[in-house]
Amino acid sequence: MIRTLDFLFALFGLMLFSPILLVIYVIGLFDTGSPLFSQVRVGKDKKEFVLVKFRTMTVDTKSVATHLASSNSITKLGKFLRKSKLDELPQLWNVLRGEMSIVGPRPGLFSQIELTEEREKLDIYSVRPGITGLAQVSEIDMSTPKLLATTDKKMIESMSLKKYFKYIFLTVVGNGQGDRVK
Repeated sequence: MIRTLDFLFALFGLMLFSPILLVIYVIGLFDTGSPLFSQVRVGKDKKEFVLVKFRTMTVDTKSVATHLASSNSITKLGKFLRKSKLDELPQLWNVLRGEMSIVGPRPGLFSQIELTEEREKLDIYSVRPGITGLAQVSEIDMSTPKLLATTDKKMIESMSLKKYFKYIFLTVVGNGQGDRVK
């Protein structure tokens, strides 16, 4: 049921937001010259996939977890995209492809060894990673791996259709700020 909802929401979202995606893409060309950002992330069953987002940091920013990046790296457009969460819209493509869910644990990087180990202990990789979830709306980011993994487990164990919609609603109305930067 959830995968069907994910697919339909992603397809509908990409069609509905395509004008916004195009505008952000064009503005991003002027902002950084490279408006899309892609990065290899840890997916379901620890399989790698390429996550796609709008670029919010300068092109020369090192590929590290967001909380390890400098806030000086965020562009003016990037600040707006991060605050409005519009930088996440291209991930609907990942959802459509079945690599992600709308709701699930945020996908980490393979270089985040402590987070990967904590998540492995709790079997977090048995589900698709998501765009939003309990940790995001609770403002728990990847800088606290153990708390994040525990929160992910709590969400997975208590997931229901009602909570699926609740996390989406809370994200849309502005709960959670995503991963913080230094």
